[in-house]
Amino acid sequence: MANKRKIGGEELFLKSELFWDIASKSEQNKAEKLAGEYKDFLDRAKTEKQTIARVSELARKNGLTVVDLNEKLPKGKTKMIFINRGKSAILVNLGKGDMAVGANFLIAHVDSPRMDLKVKPLYEDGEIAYFKPNYYGGIKKYHWPVTPLAMQGTVVLKNGQEIEINIGLKDDEPIFLISDLLPHLDNERNDKPLGKAIDAEELNIIVGTKPVADKKAKERVKLAVLEWLYKNYKIGEEELFTADIRFVPAHKTRDVGFDRGLIASYGQDDRVCVFATLKGFLEARNNRMSILYLVDKEETGSIGATGAESFFLENVINYLIRELKSEVGIYDFYRRSKAISADVTAAYDPDYKQAYDPNNVARLGHGVVIEKYVGYRGKSYTMEAEPFFIRAIINLFHKNKVVWQTGHLGKADSGGGGTIAGYLSNRNIEVVDMGVALLNMHSPYELSSKADIYSAYKGYKVFLEN
Repeated sequence: MANKRKIGGEELFLKSELFWDIASKSEQNKAEKLAGEYKDFLDRAKTEKQTIARVSELARKNGLTVVDLNEKLPKGKTKMIFINRGKSAILVNLGKGDMAVGANFLIAHVDSPRMDLKVKPLYEDGEIAYFKPNYYGGIKKYHWPVTPLAMQGTVVLKNGQEIEINIGLKDDEPIFLISDLLPHLDNERNDKPLGKAIDAEELNIIVGTKPVADKKAKERVKLAVLEWLYKNYKIGEEELFTADIRFVPAHKTRDVGFDRGLIASYGQDDRVCVFATLKGFLEARNNRMSILYLVDKEETGSIGATGAESFFLENVINYLIRELKSEVGIYDFYRRSKAISADVTAAYDPDYKQAYDPNNVARLGHGVVIEKYVGYRGKSYTMEAEPFFIRAIINLFHKNKVVWQTGHLGKADSGGGGTIAGYLSNRNIEVVDMGVALLNMHSPYELSSKADIYSAYKGYKVFLEN
């Protein structure tokens, strides 16, 4: 942060600056290198299961051991990963300290808005076969028609075999699409409010148009799709009901602009923070115990066995207390811990100035965003960080030259949002929200700044090390 007026050597103004203006050439090169790793991560992690699988792969390459809660802690192991149903994970570095002094936590979520399937999704209409979806998370429904989609997920067959489905990301594979009405016939819908122009029941995914050869058969195109699914994946309609399938944008991750300063990709909320926290966790040289908690279900309320409200964290902490023969109680452990809730926020968009308070905005390229609180109108559902903790974080960032800024999610009555910070603070862990500012948040193609990704990674890393 750079402030332009001082008295007695003390800076008075709080003003953010562009990373590219104040970072050394070496730091800028590191930001570019990190962006390359991040783009590769995004293209391999389109769903929460793929994300956890990739996290696990990178963790194991960096010396972490996968630990089963039903087994004894392997002797001599100080770095470990616990995986919950393939959709959430807890990474632990015991460090050199005692559990009695608590830990430094990072928490981020692995899920993103998408199209899931209804329980009986396949139908035929107008000699076109469709999957009927139910949208997951907060979306603008008009974003999804004519967006190329890929089919991702897992199916468990009658014999217990798990089948992985991944169609639409390779250039030689088909994609799937939700159609839209041509403007020549769309006058009535054009007069509707934007949020009501497209109904959720109109978001139907085209999956086939070729019928079976038997002209006497009913629903010939639907039958052809079922035959294809059975031939390739042993899937019938019963398996579609039991399966875990979702449709996600099939876009590849790309640089944006002549200068390549931005990254465009699906799922950056919140996988940009997943990547940055993982990178910081794996590289941090810490004495104090550190924990990276990656959770599912944030976009739909954090409930469920893999969400932040589950007791998976308690399962892991109780396991460690028992296996390490620590005398600390779990609630004292929480009370002595500190945490960063790593989640994205809204970047200032000059095309929509009316949505922002100009004195309280996060800007692309100005570094990682420290948010004192988020929530809804009148500070409803806010988790407000304590002054001493914020002061300590800022002092740490000044000392280590982490580029940072403040921000807030729009004007007071423009809407708002929440993060998973509250689920840690409810456990009496001191926590602050901190993440990367995005444009196009919750859209099929979100934008982030390479400068901010690097600043977030560096900020998370120095937090764990101090």
